[in-house]
Amino acid sequence: MLNANSTLESGNMKWLVRYFYEIKPAKAVLWCYLIWYLVTVYFYFDSSLKLWINSLGISAVIGTGLILSVSSSRDGRRDHWQLFRLYLMPFCVSSFSALIKDQGFLLIVSPNIRETLITIICCTLFLCLVFVVKRIKHPWMWHR
Repeated sequence: MLNANSTLESGNMKWLVRYFYEIKPAKAVLWCYLIWYLVTVYFYFDSSLKLWINSLGISAVIGTGLILSVSSSRDGRRDHWQLFRLYLMPFCVSSFSALIKDQGFLLIVSPNIRETLITIICCTLFLCLVFVVKRIKHPWMWHR
């Protein structure tokens, strides 16, 4: 019979626990942005191909501009996750904007209290998970 520690220590979840243990507040905020976006997409999904193609196009143009603006000419190396985020953010912003248009949102807050509460609860659960993981003291977290 497996207990929680043996499952974690076996490596199945070790990388994820270590990621949460080492996550910086700024990255946790970005995760909350993504959670907010995904919950909104869940409630307001639109299967219009035009919406998603336009969002991809905006992502390509703006993402490339962002990459050019943060590029360092010294070593030319780039963080792959940063590249992904620089393209993902414009995609999420443009599709979010299209999905909530004429839906009665106040900035990013849904007019439906149930949807807003679900979004806040999901973000809070994520932050609580990160908080709990950061309080765990396991020797394997200190070794790569």
